[in-house]
Amino acid sequence: MIQTDIADIDKAGERPDGEGGPKKVFVKTYGCQMNVYDSQRMSDALAADGYVPTQTLEEADLVLLNTCHIREKAAEKVYSELGRIRKLKDERARDGHETVIGVAGCVAQAEGEEIIARAPVVDIVIGPQTYHRLPEAVRKVRAGGKVVDTDYALEDKFERLPQLHKGEVKRRGVTAFLTVQEGCDKFCTFCVVPYTRGAEVSRPVSQIVAEAERLAEAGVREITLLGQNVNAWHGEGPDGRQWGLGELLFRLAGVPGIARLRYTTSHPRDMDDALIAAHRDLDALMPYLHLPVQTGSDNILKAMNRRHSAADYLRLVDKIRAARPDIALSGDFIVGFPGETAADFEATMKIVRDVTFVQAYSFKYSPRPGTPGADMGDQVAEAVKDERLQRLQALLTTQQRAFAGSLVGRGTDVLIEKPGRSPGQWAGRSPWLIPVILDEKPGEIGDIVDVRITRTGANSLFAVTA
Repeated sequence: MIQTDIADIDKAGERPDGEGGPKKVFVKTYGCQMNVYDSQRMSDALAADGYVPTQTLEEADLVLLNTCHIREKAAEKVYSELGRIRKLKDERARDGHETVIGVAGCVAQAEGEEIIARAPVVDIVIGPQTYHRLPEAVRKVRAGGKVVDTDYALEDKFERLPQLHKGEVKRRGVTAFLTVQEGCDKFCTFCVVPYTRGAEVSRPVSQIVAEAERLAEAGVREITLLGQNVNAWHGEGPDGRQWGLGELLFRLAGVPGIARLRYTTSHPRDMDDALIAAHRDLDALMPYLHLPVQTGSDNILKAMNRRHSAADYLRLVDKIRAARPDIALSGDFIVGFPGETAADFEATMKIVRDVTFVQAYSFKYSPRPGTPGADMGDQVAEAVKDERLQRLQALLTTQQRAFAGSLVGRGTDVLIEKPGRSPGQWAGRSPWLIPVILDEKPGEIGDIVDVRITRTGANSLFAVTA
């Protein structure tokens, strides 16, 4: 799309309608933790131009939909949301207010100009690798253009992220995401990520450590490292070597103020010995691991191009548990992949019983245009998918509740995050990511306190200070 090229464009954060005060940006985030992180990246990039975030759509001067392409009918949900936003934009225009509408994320990357063709209300379409150019795109729109920006050089993925310097970081809470790796080279046949996020690229150690230090300065105590295949990360270290994720975790554990570390999402083929050793030797690395297997059937694993067997996965789990016996495992499961038989599904149920998971994400397979799975024959009937998913989720729920029940009476440490929903309650985060509710104030937000689990709730634990 031809871009408007205006030599003298007003600063994006200044109101063009004569009203005082900063302009406001509303960001709606869909999908994974990576998108949560990316939404913060966009806010950081816009902050330099004077934008402040708002939680109220109706008062926003800039609306950004940060989209996900993983779930079924993701694009259609975006267009439905845009229909509602168009009415708001028209109402504000009648009152003399300009509202810029942008679509970001994986749907933007996949559909590009088609989004503006289908939804002319959209002013900006911007992909995940070009968020550093978002302020420039907003200026161009305000000068009278439309922007589609989804092309990028490989080095743009991380080299031009907004860099936060000492003294520039506002408090963000006590937990934060930090992206270290992006893209995927695995090409699972059900997945669009390699086509929307591109090839695997790793940030250098210096960038990651600098961001972790700024987050610690802002009060963050726990960092979760993010990547589409986070344990495929191999970044350039200060010594010129390529570091692995295990080595990076040890370095980040040395950042003053950072007490806890996690990472997601990992791939079984990238769990090397050094990373497993980090689970054994690094106290800051929480005893929780998201390690997707997708299915227990070797036939379906092959059709998915996972390039490991069910036995490979079980051996890996045994190795991890030998290193860290108290580790809690989480997983992803897809039922009804093309060609899945009753026996294939029973193999999935077996691997769930063999491993036991404290948390899991399970879905019916739905074709993603452009992926090999979408063109496969022998698609499974929806009614069969529904029945299998219900059975799988019942088993996973039983395991989740059993794990939570096993914690009752035990002592653990909890990171205090925020006040609870009810007066006098406080909410914290356990090592296993299960929320913990306390009926008394155990300390200040950001403190890590010892507690004893007293009972379980539907999705949380209740505890008293030890």
